[in-house]
Amino acid sequence: MRVAQGGATLVELVITIVIISVAIAGVVGAFSLIAGRSADPLNQTRAVQLAQLYMDEIISRKYDDATPPGGVPKYSGSCNIGPEGSEARSNFNDVDDYHGTSDSPPRDAEAILTGYPGFTVDVAVSCAGGDVGLSSSEAKRIDLIVTAPGSQVFAFSAYRANF
Repeated sequence: MRVAQGGATLVELVITIVIISVAIAGVVGAFSLIAGRSADPLNQTRAVQLAQLYMDEIISRKYDDATPPGGVPKYSGSCNIGPEGSEARSNFNDVDDYHGTSDSPPRDAEAILTGYPGFTVDVAVSCAGGDVGLSSSEAKRIDLIVTAPGSQVFAFSAYRANF
C-alpha cells in the first residue's frame, strides 16, 4: 500500500508568496503615510504654544502709547498703528508697536525662543473697533500668522479694547 505524502506544490507556494507580498506592500504603504504625518500634531501644538506666547506678550501692553498707566482715563485719540520712531522690540510698550513684526526664529522681547526651529511668526495690528460694535479707535485686532516647518500655516486673532 502506498502512503500519500502531504506537502505543497510549487504553484501553491508561488500563489502564497504573491498574496503575502501584496499584503506586506499595503501595510508598508500605510506605515509610510502615517510616518510622514507624525510631525503634524507636534507642529500644531507648538504653533498654538508659540501663538499664545506672542499674544500674551502683546496683549499685556498698553492700548496706545498715549494711554496713561492703568488705562484711566481711557485713551481718546485716533487709532495709531506701528512703533513710534525706531523703537526696538525690547522697548515696545503698546499693542500697535508689534505691527509688522516678523520673527524667524521666533523671539520674545529679550531673546530667541528655543524649541521652535523652522517656525516663523508674523504680526499685523489693525484698528478694528467696528468689528466688535465700537468706534474704530476703541479696539485693535491682532493677527498672528505662525508658519511651521513644512509650510503649515496657522492663523490666530485677538482683539484688544481700549479700557
